[in-house]
Amino acid sequence: MGQIRRNRSLNHLSFSHHHLLLLLIFILGSAEAYKNYTVGDSLGWYDSLEKPGVDYQKWADGKTFNLGDFLIFNTDTNHSVVQTYNFTTYQICDYDDSLDADTKLWSTANPSNTATTPVTVPVPLLKEGTTYFFSSDYDGEQCENGQRFKIKVNHGKGLPESLKSPSEQAPAPNSADYNNEDSAPDIVVPSNFNKPRGNQSSDDDADRDGDDDNVKKESDAVSLFAKFLDRKFNGFMILLGVVCLS
Repeated sequence: MGQIRRNRSLNHLSFSHHHLLLLLIFILGSAEAYKNYTVGDSLGWYDSLEKPGVDYQKWADGKTFNLGDFLIFNTDTNHSVVQTYNFTTYQICDYDDSLDADTKLWSTANPSNTATTPVTVPVPLLKEGTTYFFSSDYDGEQCENGQRFKIKVNHGKGLPESLKSPSEQAPAPNSADYNNEDSAPDIVVPSNFNKPRGNQSSDDDADRDGDDDNVKKESDAVSLFAKFLDRKFNGFMILLGVVCLS
């Protein structure tokens, strides 16, 4: 009977570890995926005069934003979407004196047009750090009436290729792909090529030293990756332990 109980405990332990590993993979994978955030959720992108009680900063504070994520602004042609990295521009709710390098107008508005139409404005997050958003219409009144918020953009997985600028996507001048449609494989020519056989001993030693250096570099890279996974797993186990104790 004791042996049966022991076997059942081992089977249960194996089952738990298996599902724990799957849960860990799911959590790590989910945390790194690119996300779309609808600004204001069902309230959309409007000032407090049209949507009383709207608080976009409160909406943003409960979320984590990374490079490559999108903010989706559901609004109409009577509201604009301004993104800036300049705190002064954000503070005064006016981008007239801003620079192209730090401010971008994603959607314009025409306050004189009474026949408004709905619009959806997708905005990708392309730069790490603090980013500000506001609507500048009616001389900044919409911004002053609550149509504004700031977020912090983390690195996450980094920008996907589709969102990188052409200069970031272009290969470096020393790359095998530079100005070459068909990339040629690397060809290593031995240092003793076309040399008498009697001179090969010192060259062979140099080649072996180079190979040892390459092996060491690869080993260091594997070690760093293993340490990264170990930290991730330890953090998850601590979190799991807190949940179980509570």
